[in-house]
Amino acid sequence: MIGGSRSGGLVGRRERWSIGAASYEKVALAALVTLTLVVFTGAAVRLTGSGLGCSSWPRCTATSFHPPLKSYSLIEFGNRVFIVLVSVAALAAWVGSYLRRPLRSPRRDLRLLASLLPLGVLVQAIVGGESVLYKLAPVWVMAHYWISMLILIAAFELWRRSRLDPDELGRSGGDRATILGLRVLVGGAAVVLVLGSAATAAGPHAGASGTGQMVHRIGWWGDATLGVLVAAHGFMVTVLGLATVGAWWFSRRRGASAEVAGTLAFVCLLLAAQGVVGITQYALALPTEIVWVHVVLATLTWIGYVHVWAAGGPVPRRPVGVRPRPAAGADERPRAEVPGLSSRSRRRGR
Repeated sequence: MIGGSRSGGLVGRRERWSIGAASYEKVALAALVTLTLVVFTGAAVRLTGSGLGCSSWPRCTATSFHPPLKSYSLIEFGNRVFIVLVSVAALAAWVGSYLRRPLRSPRRDLRLLASLLPLGVLVQAIVGGESVLYKLAPVWVMAHYWISMLILIAAFELWRRSRLDPDELGRSGGDRATILGLRVLVGGAAVVLVLGSAATAAGPHAGASGTGQMVHRIGWWGDATLGVLVAAHGFMVTVLGLATVGAWWFSRRRGASAEVAGTLAFVCLLLAAQGVVGITQYALALPTEIVWVHVVLATLTWIGYVHVWAAGGPVPRRPVGVRPRPAAGADERPRAEVPGLSSRSRRRGR
């Protein structure tokens, strides 16, 4: 009886605290927005040279959680405070996935995705702390950015799925060739992100210029490293841009869903803006403000490609047992069989 009363009380509390699907959609959107904004604030910390404004972690200094009254320390500390808000939004999305109605038929896909958000924020905090302790070593800083992009995949998918019914999730947004092409396209976008972060790690914005500390930069090819990485990144961006335009045209020709075609069109516009900003920042010797805009557009473009993948849905299965169509003009009439003459004998007679 005691166990039954406890479980009944727990169910009753969950019923009282439960939220509707529309409310949970807003919670998921808040998590997505905050996880996106923290990428922007993190970029601002680096580009203002405030990456080591707090020289320790989790404390700001070796003896205090509070920052010194210096601009670079306040910028870095402000970003850490904002991460607390991000953590609250991620936890709210996770808890809300267990309180979302209907409680008797839970959406396990939402619970799984929501659990990745606080876990991802925790990993980010650890990697961010190691970045500070290792004085902004390029590997740690790049990993910090890559993990952010992975968290955004889970956050966007959580928000999108929270808006859909379960029977809408298994639909493909196009035929097999279209969806496979979209998968390759998003893989190319990931390569561009990696190359872009590597080029930044070789560039002048090390993240500690404000505090005057030396930060190791990538130097795989000596003094030519930045030029090589920028050229490789620019080449891949060009290929990706042309491939995205081609995917948009191809998806329309193949009758893909309006969501797929519309998202690809929006990504094409983002890539065009990104190309203009990228060329401008390189021509002006990488000014801080334009580089920040470049990071913002890169993050939004990545979310766009994540949307492309999600809108495509599952890859349709290859048809089984479907005979290939005969070539145009081929004689489809069966040949008359000559009694007593096998097919091998007929070939020999010819």
